[in-house]
Amino acid sequence: MCVRLILFVVIGILSVGLEGTLHSAEAEPLQLDAVVAEALVRNPEIQAARHRWQAAQERAPQAAALDDPEFKVELFNYPNRLSPDASANTIFGLSQRFPYPGKRGLKESLVVREAGMAAALLRAKEREVAAQAKNAYYEVFLAHKAIEVHHRQIDLLKEFFEIANARFRAGKGAQVDVLKSTVEISKLSNELPVLDQQLETAKAKLNLFLSRDPQSPLGEPVEPVGLGGKGARSTLDELYRTAIQNRPELRALDLEIARSQTAAALAQKQLYPDFNVTLNRFQNFDARDGFGGGVTMSLPFSFWTKPKYDAGVREATANVDSARAVFQALQNQILFEVKDLLARIEAAEKMITLYKTTVLPQSQQTLESARIGYQTGKAEFLTLLDAERAIKDFQLAYYRVLAESEQRIADLERAVGTDLNR
Repeated sequence: MCVRLILFVVIGILSVGLEGTLHSAEAEPLQLDAVVAEALVRNPEIQAARHRWQAAQERAPQAAALDDPEFKVELFNYPNRLSPDASANTIFGLSQRFPYPGKRGLKESLVVREAGMAAALLRAKEREVAAQAKNAYYEVFLAHKAIEVHHRQIDLLKEFFEIANARFRAGKGAQVDVLKSTVEISKLSNELPVLDQQLETAKAKLNLFLSRDPQSPLGEPVEPVGLGGKGARSTLDELYRTAIQNRPELRALDLEIARSQTAAALAQKQLYPDFNVTLNRFQNFDARDGFGGGVTMSLPFSFWTKPKYDAGVREATANVDSARAVFQALQNQILFEVKDLLARIEAAEKMITLYKTTVLPQSQQTLESARIGYQTGKAEFLTLLDAERAIKDFQLAYYRVLAESEQRIADLERAVGTDLNR
C-alpha cells in the first residue's frame, strides 16, 4: 500500500508538470520552409539591408548630375551721396561648372558598384538569417524530442513499476525493486522543468529571427526525413566551385575591388582641370546693353596643389590592393568552412546510419531481453534499469546528431551561398 501511495504522488507531480507540454503538443506542426520564408520577410536585419540597397540605388542619379548652376546680379555706379551723378550699370550672370570629361561617368560608376555591393550584402544577410532560422528550428526540434523521450521513459518505468510490484506481491521480488522504479520516475520528473525551460528558450530564439514576440506560440517542428547527410551529395570540388560562384560576400568584395579601381581612375582624373562657363547680360545707363561670357579653369596641376592629388592616387591604389587581399582571405576562409562542414555532415551521416541500423535496434532488443529476464526471475531489476537508461541515452544522442546534421547542412548552404539539392 505504501508503494502505491508513492506512485500516486509521483504521477500527480508529473501530471501537473506535463500539462503545459501536452497543451503545446496539440499545436499545428511547424514546417521548416514556412519558418524560413517568414524569416526572410519579417526579419528586421534583412529589412535594414534592403533599405540600404534601395538607398544606394538612388545615389547614381545624384553622382551623374551636374552641380547646381549659379545666378548672380552685380550693381555698378549706382548714385549715392558721394557720387550723385553716377550712371547705373547692372550685370546679370548665369554660370555652370563642368567637370573634366570622364569624371562624372567615373563617379556614377563608383556609386553603381556600391549599389551592387549593397545588393550582394542583402543576399548575404538573407543567407545568414535563413541559416540562423534553420539552426534555431532544429534547436526547438531537439528540445521537443528530449521531452518526448522523457515521456516515453516515464511510461516505460510505470510498466517496470507494475512488473516489480506484481513480483513483490507474488513473493518473487523485493520491495526495493518497486522503490527503485519510483526513484527513477522522480528523477526523470525533476529533469522535466529544465527541459521545458530549454524548449522555451529555443522557441524564444526562433521567434527572434521571425521578429515575433518571444512568447508567441510555435508548433512542434517536423522530424527530418532520411539521413542528416543528404545535403552532402556534391563532391568537395563541386561545393568549392558553387561557393566561389554564389557566395554573396565574395560578390560584394569583387565589386569592392572594381569600385576601388574606379576610385583610383577617378583620383587620376582629379589632376585634370574643371571648367566654369559664365554667360552675362549687361544693362548700362545711357548706353547700349550687351552680352558677355567667359570660361574659368581650375589648376589642380599647380605645384602647390598637385601633391594633394598625388596622395589621393596613392591612397586609391592602396585600397585596390587591400580589397584584393581581403577577397583572397575570405575565399580561403570559405573553402575551409566548406571542407570542415562537409566532413562534419559525412561523420553525422555515418553516426545516424549506425544509430538507426545497429545501436537503437540492439538497445531495444537488450531492453526486451532484460524485461523478459526480470519477469522470469533470470535477471536483476538493476539490469532492467540499466537497459532503460541506455536506450534513453541512445535515443537522445540520435536526435542530437540528427539535429546537428541538419544544422550543419544549413551552415553549408550559407557557406556555398545557395540551397543544396536536398
